[in-house]
Amino acid sequence: MEYLLLLIGFALLLYSGKFLVKGAVALANTFGVSKLVIGVTVVSFGTSAPELFVSAVANIKGLPDVAMGNVMGSNIANIALVLAITAIIYPIVVKKASVAIDAPFMLLVSAFLYLVIYNRRISALEGGIFVLLLVAYIVFVVLKSLKAHTGIEENTTPLPIWQAVLMVLLSTGGLAFGSDLLVENATKILSGFVSERIIAITVIAFGTSLPELATSAVAAFKKEMDISIGNIIGSNIFNILAVLGITALIKPMEDIDVKFIQVDVFWMLAVSVLLFLFILPFKGGKLTRIKGFLLFGVYCIYVFFLLQSS
Repeated sequence: MEYLLLLIGFALLLYSGKFLVKGAVALANTFGVSKLVIGVTVVSFGTSAPELFVSAVANIKGLPDVAMGNVMGSNIANIALVLAITAIIYPIVVKKASVAIDAPFMLLVSAFLYLVIYNRRISALEGGIFVLLLVAYIVFVVLKSLKAHTGIEENTTPLPIWQAVLMVLLSTGGLAFGSDLLVENATKILSGFVSERIIAITVIAFGTSLPELATSAVAAFKKEMDISIGNIIGSNIFNILAVLGITALIKPMEDIDVKFIQVDVFWMLAVSVLLFLFILPFKGGKLTRIKGFLLFGVYCIYVFFLLQSS
């Protein structure tokens, strides 16, 4: 039964990712906001919903390591697995110079997380600071896009606003439910073989990153490059500021495993820096298949290191 539910979870993720992209592009055109901003906000929040659900519930149940492992593992997987596979399928061209703001901000947020968790906890106050930083970031990106945008995008089939909103909401729900099915049943299948920490940072993180993979792969196939790259950068920012911020506001995260500070956060920073270098220059840069294979190789080394250290 677990295997059947696992397959249903995969199907939900793939179809929900497809319709989330369609609805997001329609919203971008309707409101005169660039596709990159929709990728950084609506799509990123939608695909980060599983991480938020899993981390908040885990922390409430007294499992802060599962909450932290989910976020760090997802951020590593988003770059070194999701973007890697997407680039291998279809090389990603960076079209918007505004990525020059989003990518460095992702690096700064990742470094800030290291400083915050150095004492092995995230207080409610620190969680509130994360959320305020996220709000400020979203406002800045949206205002910048509205100022630079010159009109409605062409060559896109128009959708009524209610259909676009409904499509985004339903597909976001499908992503959350599909991820929950996948994580729950994958954990049941593998719980007798590996530890909870390894499950959290690999299996659960992989499961909650599948929406990003589905959304980015579909966007790449449709040549919606701004959504493909903006989705990952925005999702990583959301994972730290929204997921950990809201999780800590609900219940402060205490006694975080020291391995996250000594090992995992540096892997997260390393792949973020690698992506930063790979997409230079920020307008006209290209994430080629070779770079995709290199990122995928880094992810394989990371997983091997985790299994060896366990």
